[in-house]
Amino acid sequence: MTSTPPEVLPVGRRVAYWRGRRRLSQQVFADRLGKSKSWVDKVERGVRALDRVSTLQEIATVLRIDAAVLLGRHIQPAQVIERDVAVERIRAALSRYEVPLGRAAGGRPVLPAVQVARQVTHAWITFQHARYLRVAELLPELLADVERAHAADPVAGRVPLVEAYRLAASLLVKLGAPDLAWLAVDRAMTAATGDRLLVAVAAVQLGQALRASGQGREARSAMLAAAYRIAPPVVEFGLPPELSLCGTLLVQAALAAAGDGDAAAADLLDEAATLAARVGDGHDHHRTGFGPTAVELARAASAVESGDGGEAVAWHEKTTARDGWRWLPVEHRAAHLLDTARAYLQTGDPIDAGRVLLEADRIAPAEIRHRPAGRDVLAQVVRDPTAPEMLVHLAATIGVG
Repeated sequence: MTSTPPEVLPVGRRVAYWRGRRRLSQQVFADRLGKSKSWVDKVERGVRALDRVSTLQEIATVLRIDAAVLLGRHIQPAQVIERDVAVERIRAALSRYEVPLGRAAGGRPVLPAVQVARQVTHAWITFQHARYLRVAELLPELLADVERAHAADPVAGRVPLVEAYRLAASLLVKLGAPDLAWLAVDRAMTAATGDRLLVAVAAVQLGQALRASGQGREARSAMLAAAYRIAPPVVEFGLPPELSLCGTLLVQAALAAAGDGDAAAADLLDEAATLAARVGDGHDHHRTGFGPTAVELARAASAVESGDGGEAVAWHEKTTARDGWRWLPVEHRAAHLLDTARAYLQTGDPIDAGRVLLEADRIAPAEIRHRPAGRDVLAQVVRDPTAPEMLVHLAATIGVG
């Protein structure tokens, strides 16, 4: 027996459906609305009508959905709803202020800094495997744990705190919420203040958030300031972690410059390549994946930002033949494949754009299904009549058109 899709249910049944999806009992739901359990029951059974817009909006807010969903209008694809829920979950976590407000921790113990550091590492690995919604599930409790651990032990808890905020910012950029990402990275920068290296670590995500918000000049300025602040006086004497971080900041500055049409992007990437040669491939210092391969991928991304799809494709074909390509995290490779799809579209080649999108979906489905940038590229590809049938089916399945 097939179930009725939520979009064709009466409004009361839609309320019951979404309450169930949010795992709220009628009593908890009623408490959050400031209503009685009996009121909720009557609404869900259709005995009581929902004829006030303000009430519908209150219900939608508690259920973390758009009021239009309750009315059966403009139903969003499941992947978009899941992404929006993930963003709201993180927004709620960033809004708690448990430590400064002295709020109770809900019975959870304060964990040692070394334990929360392991949790942060696990969450970062999950992100690098492009399991974005899983990271969104982990982040609320993880942020609470690192904040309490830092309050209990400011010295040992500082790095896990910064790393957790960095992770939140990286994920939020992926999920298309740059303003909220900026909030997370602002907290990382504040927590890192006083430690030049830790500030530079947090600045990587600052660059991402600023670029995603369209603030290319600000991103370039901040990245160069952070990079040159930690740059070794003599490159040959620099340590790989330090060189990786400095080089990654130069890459971020170059991408910001390319987005603004600034020819200085090429010089910045040349400078980063010099550092990358000293680091080599196969490393992931400070979660950067920095090395010669990463710099060449950045050259491709820079070309895409400049509108030179042909050059970007050439860098793609050269770089993905390197051993270092296979050593990069899945998230990094999938993001590059999205850039390459854009490059093929710039050259008028939707067939190859579709081919690399299929590869991205194979290794990291969330990059296409949950990332707005991925969905946008997919929508462009499937408009072409020669688009691969598998992509057309994927687009129809996830509501992209």
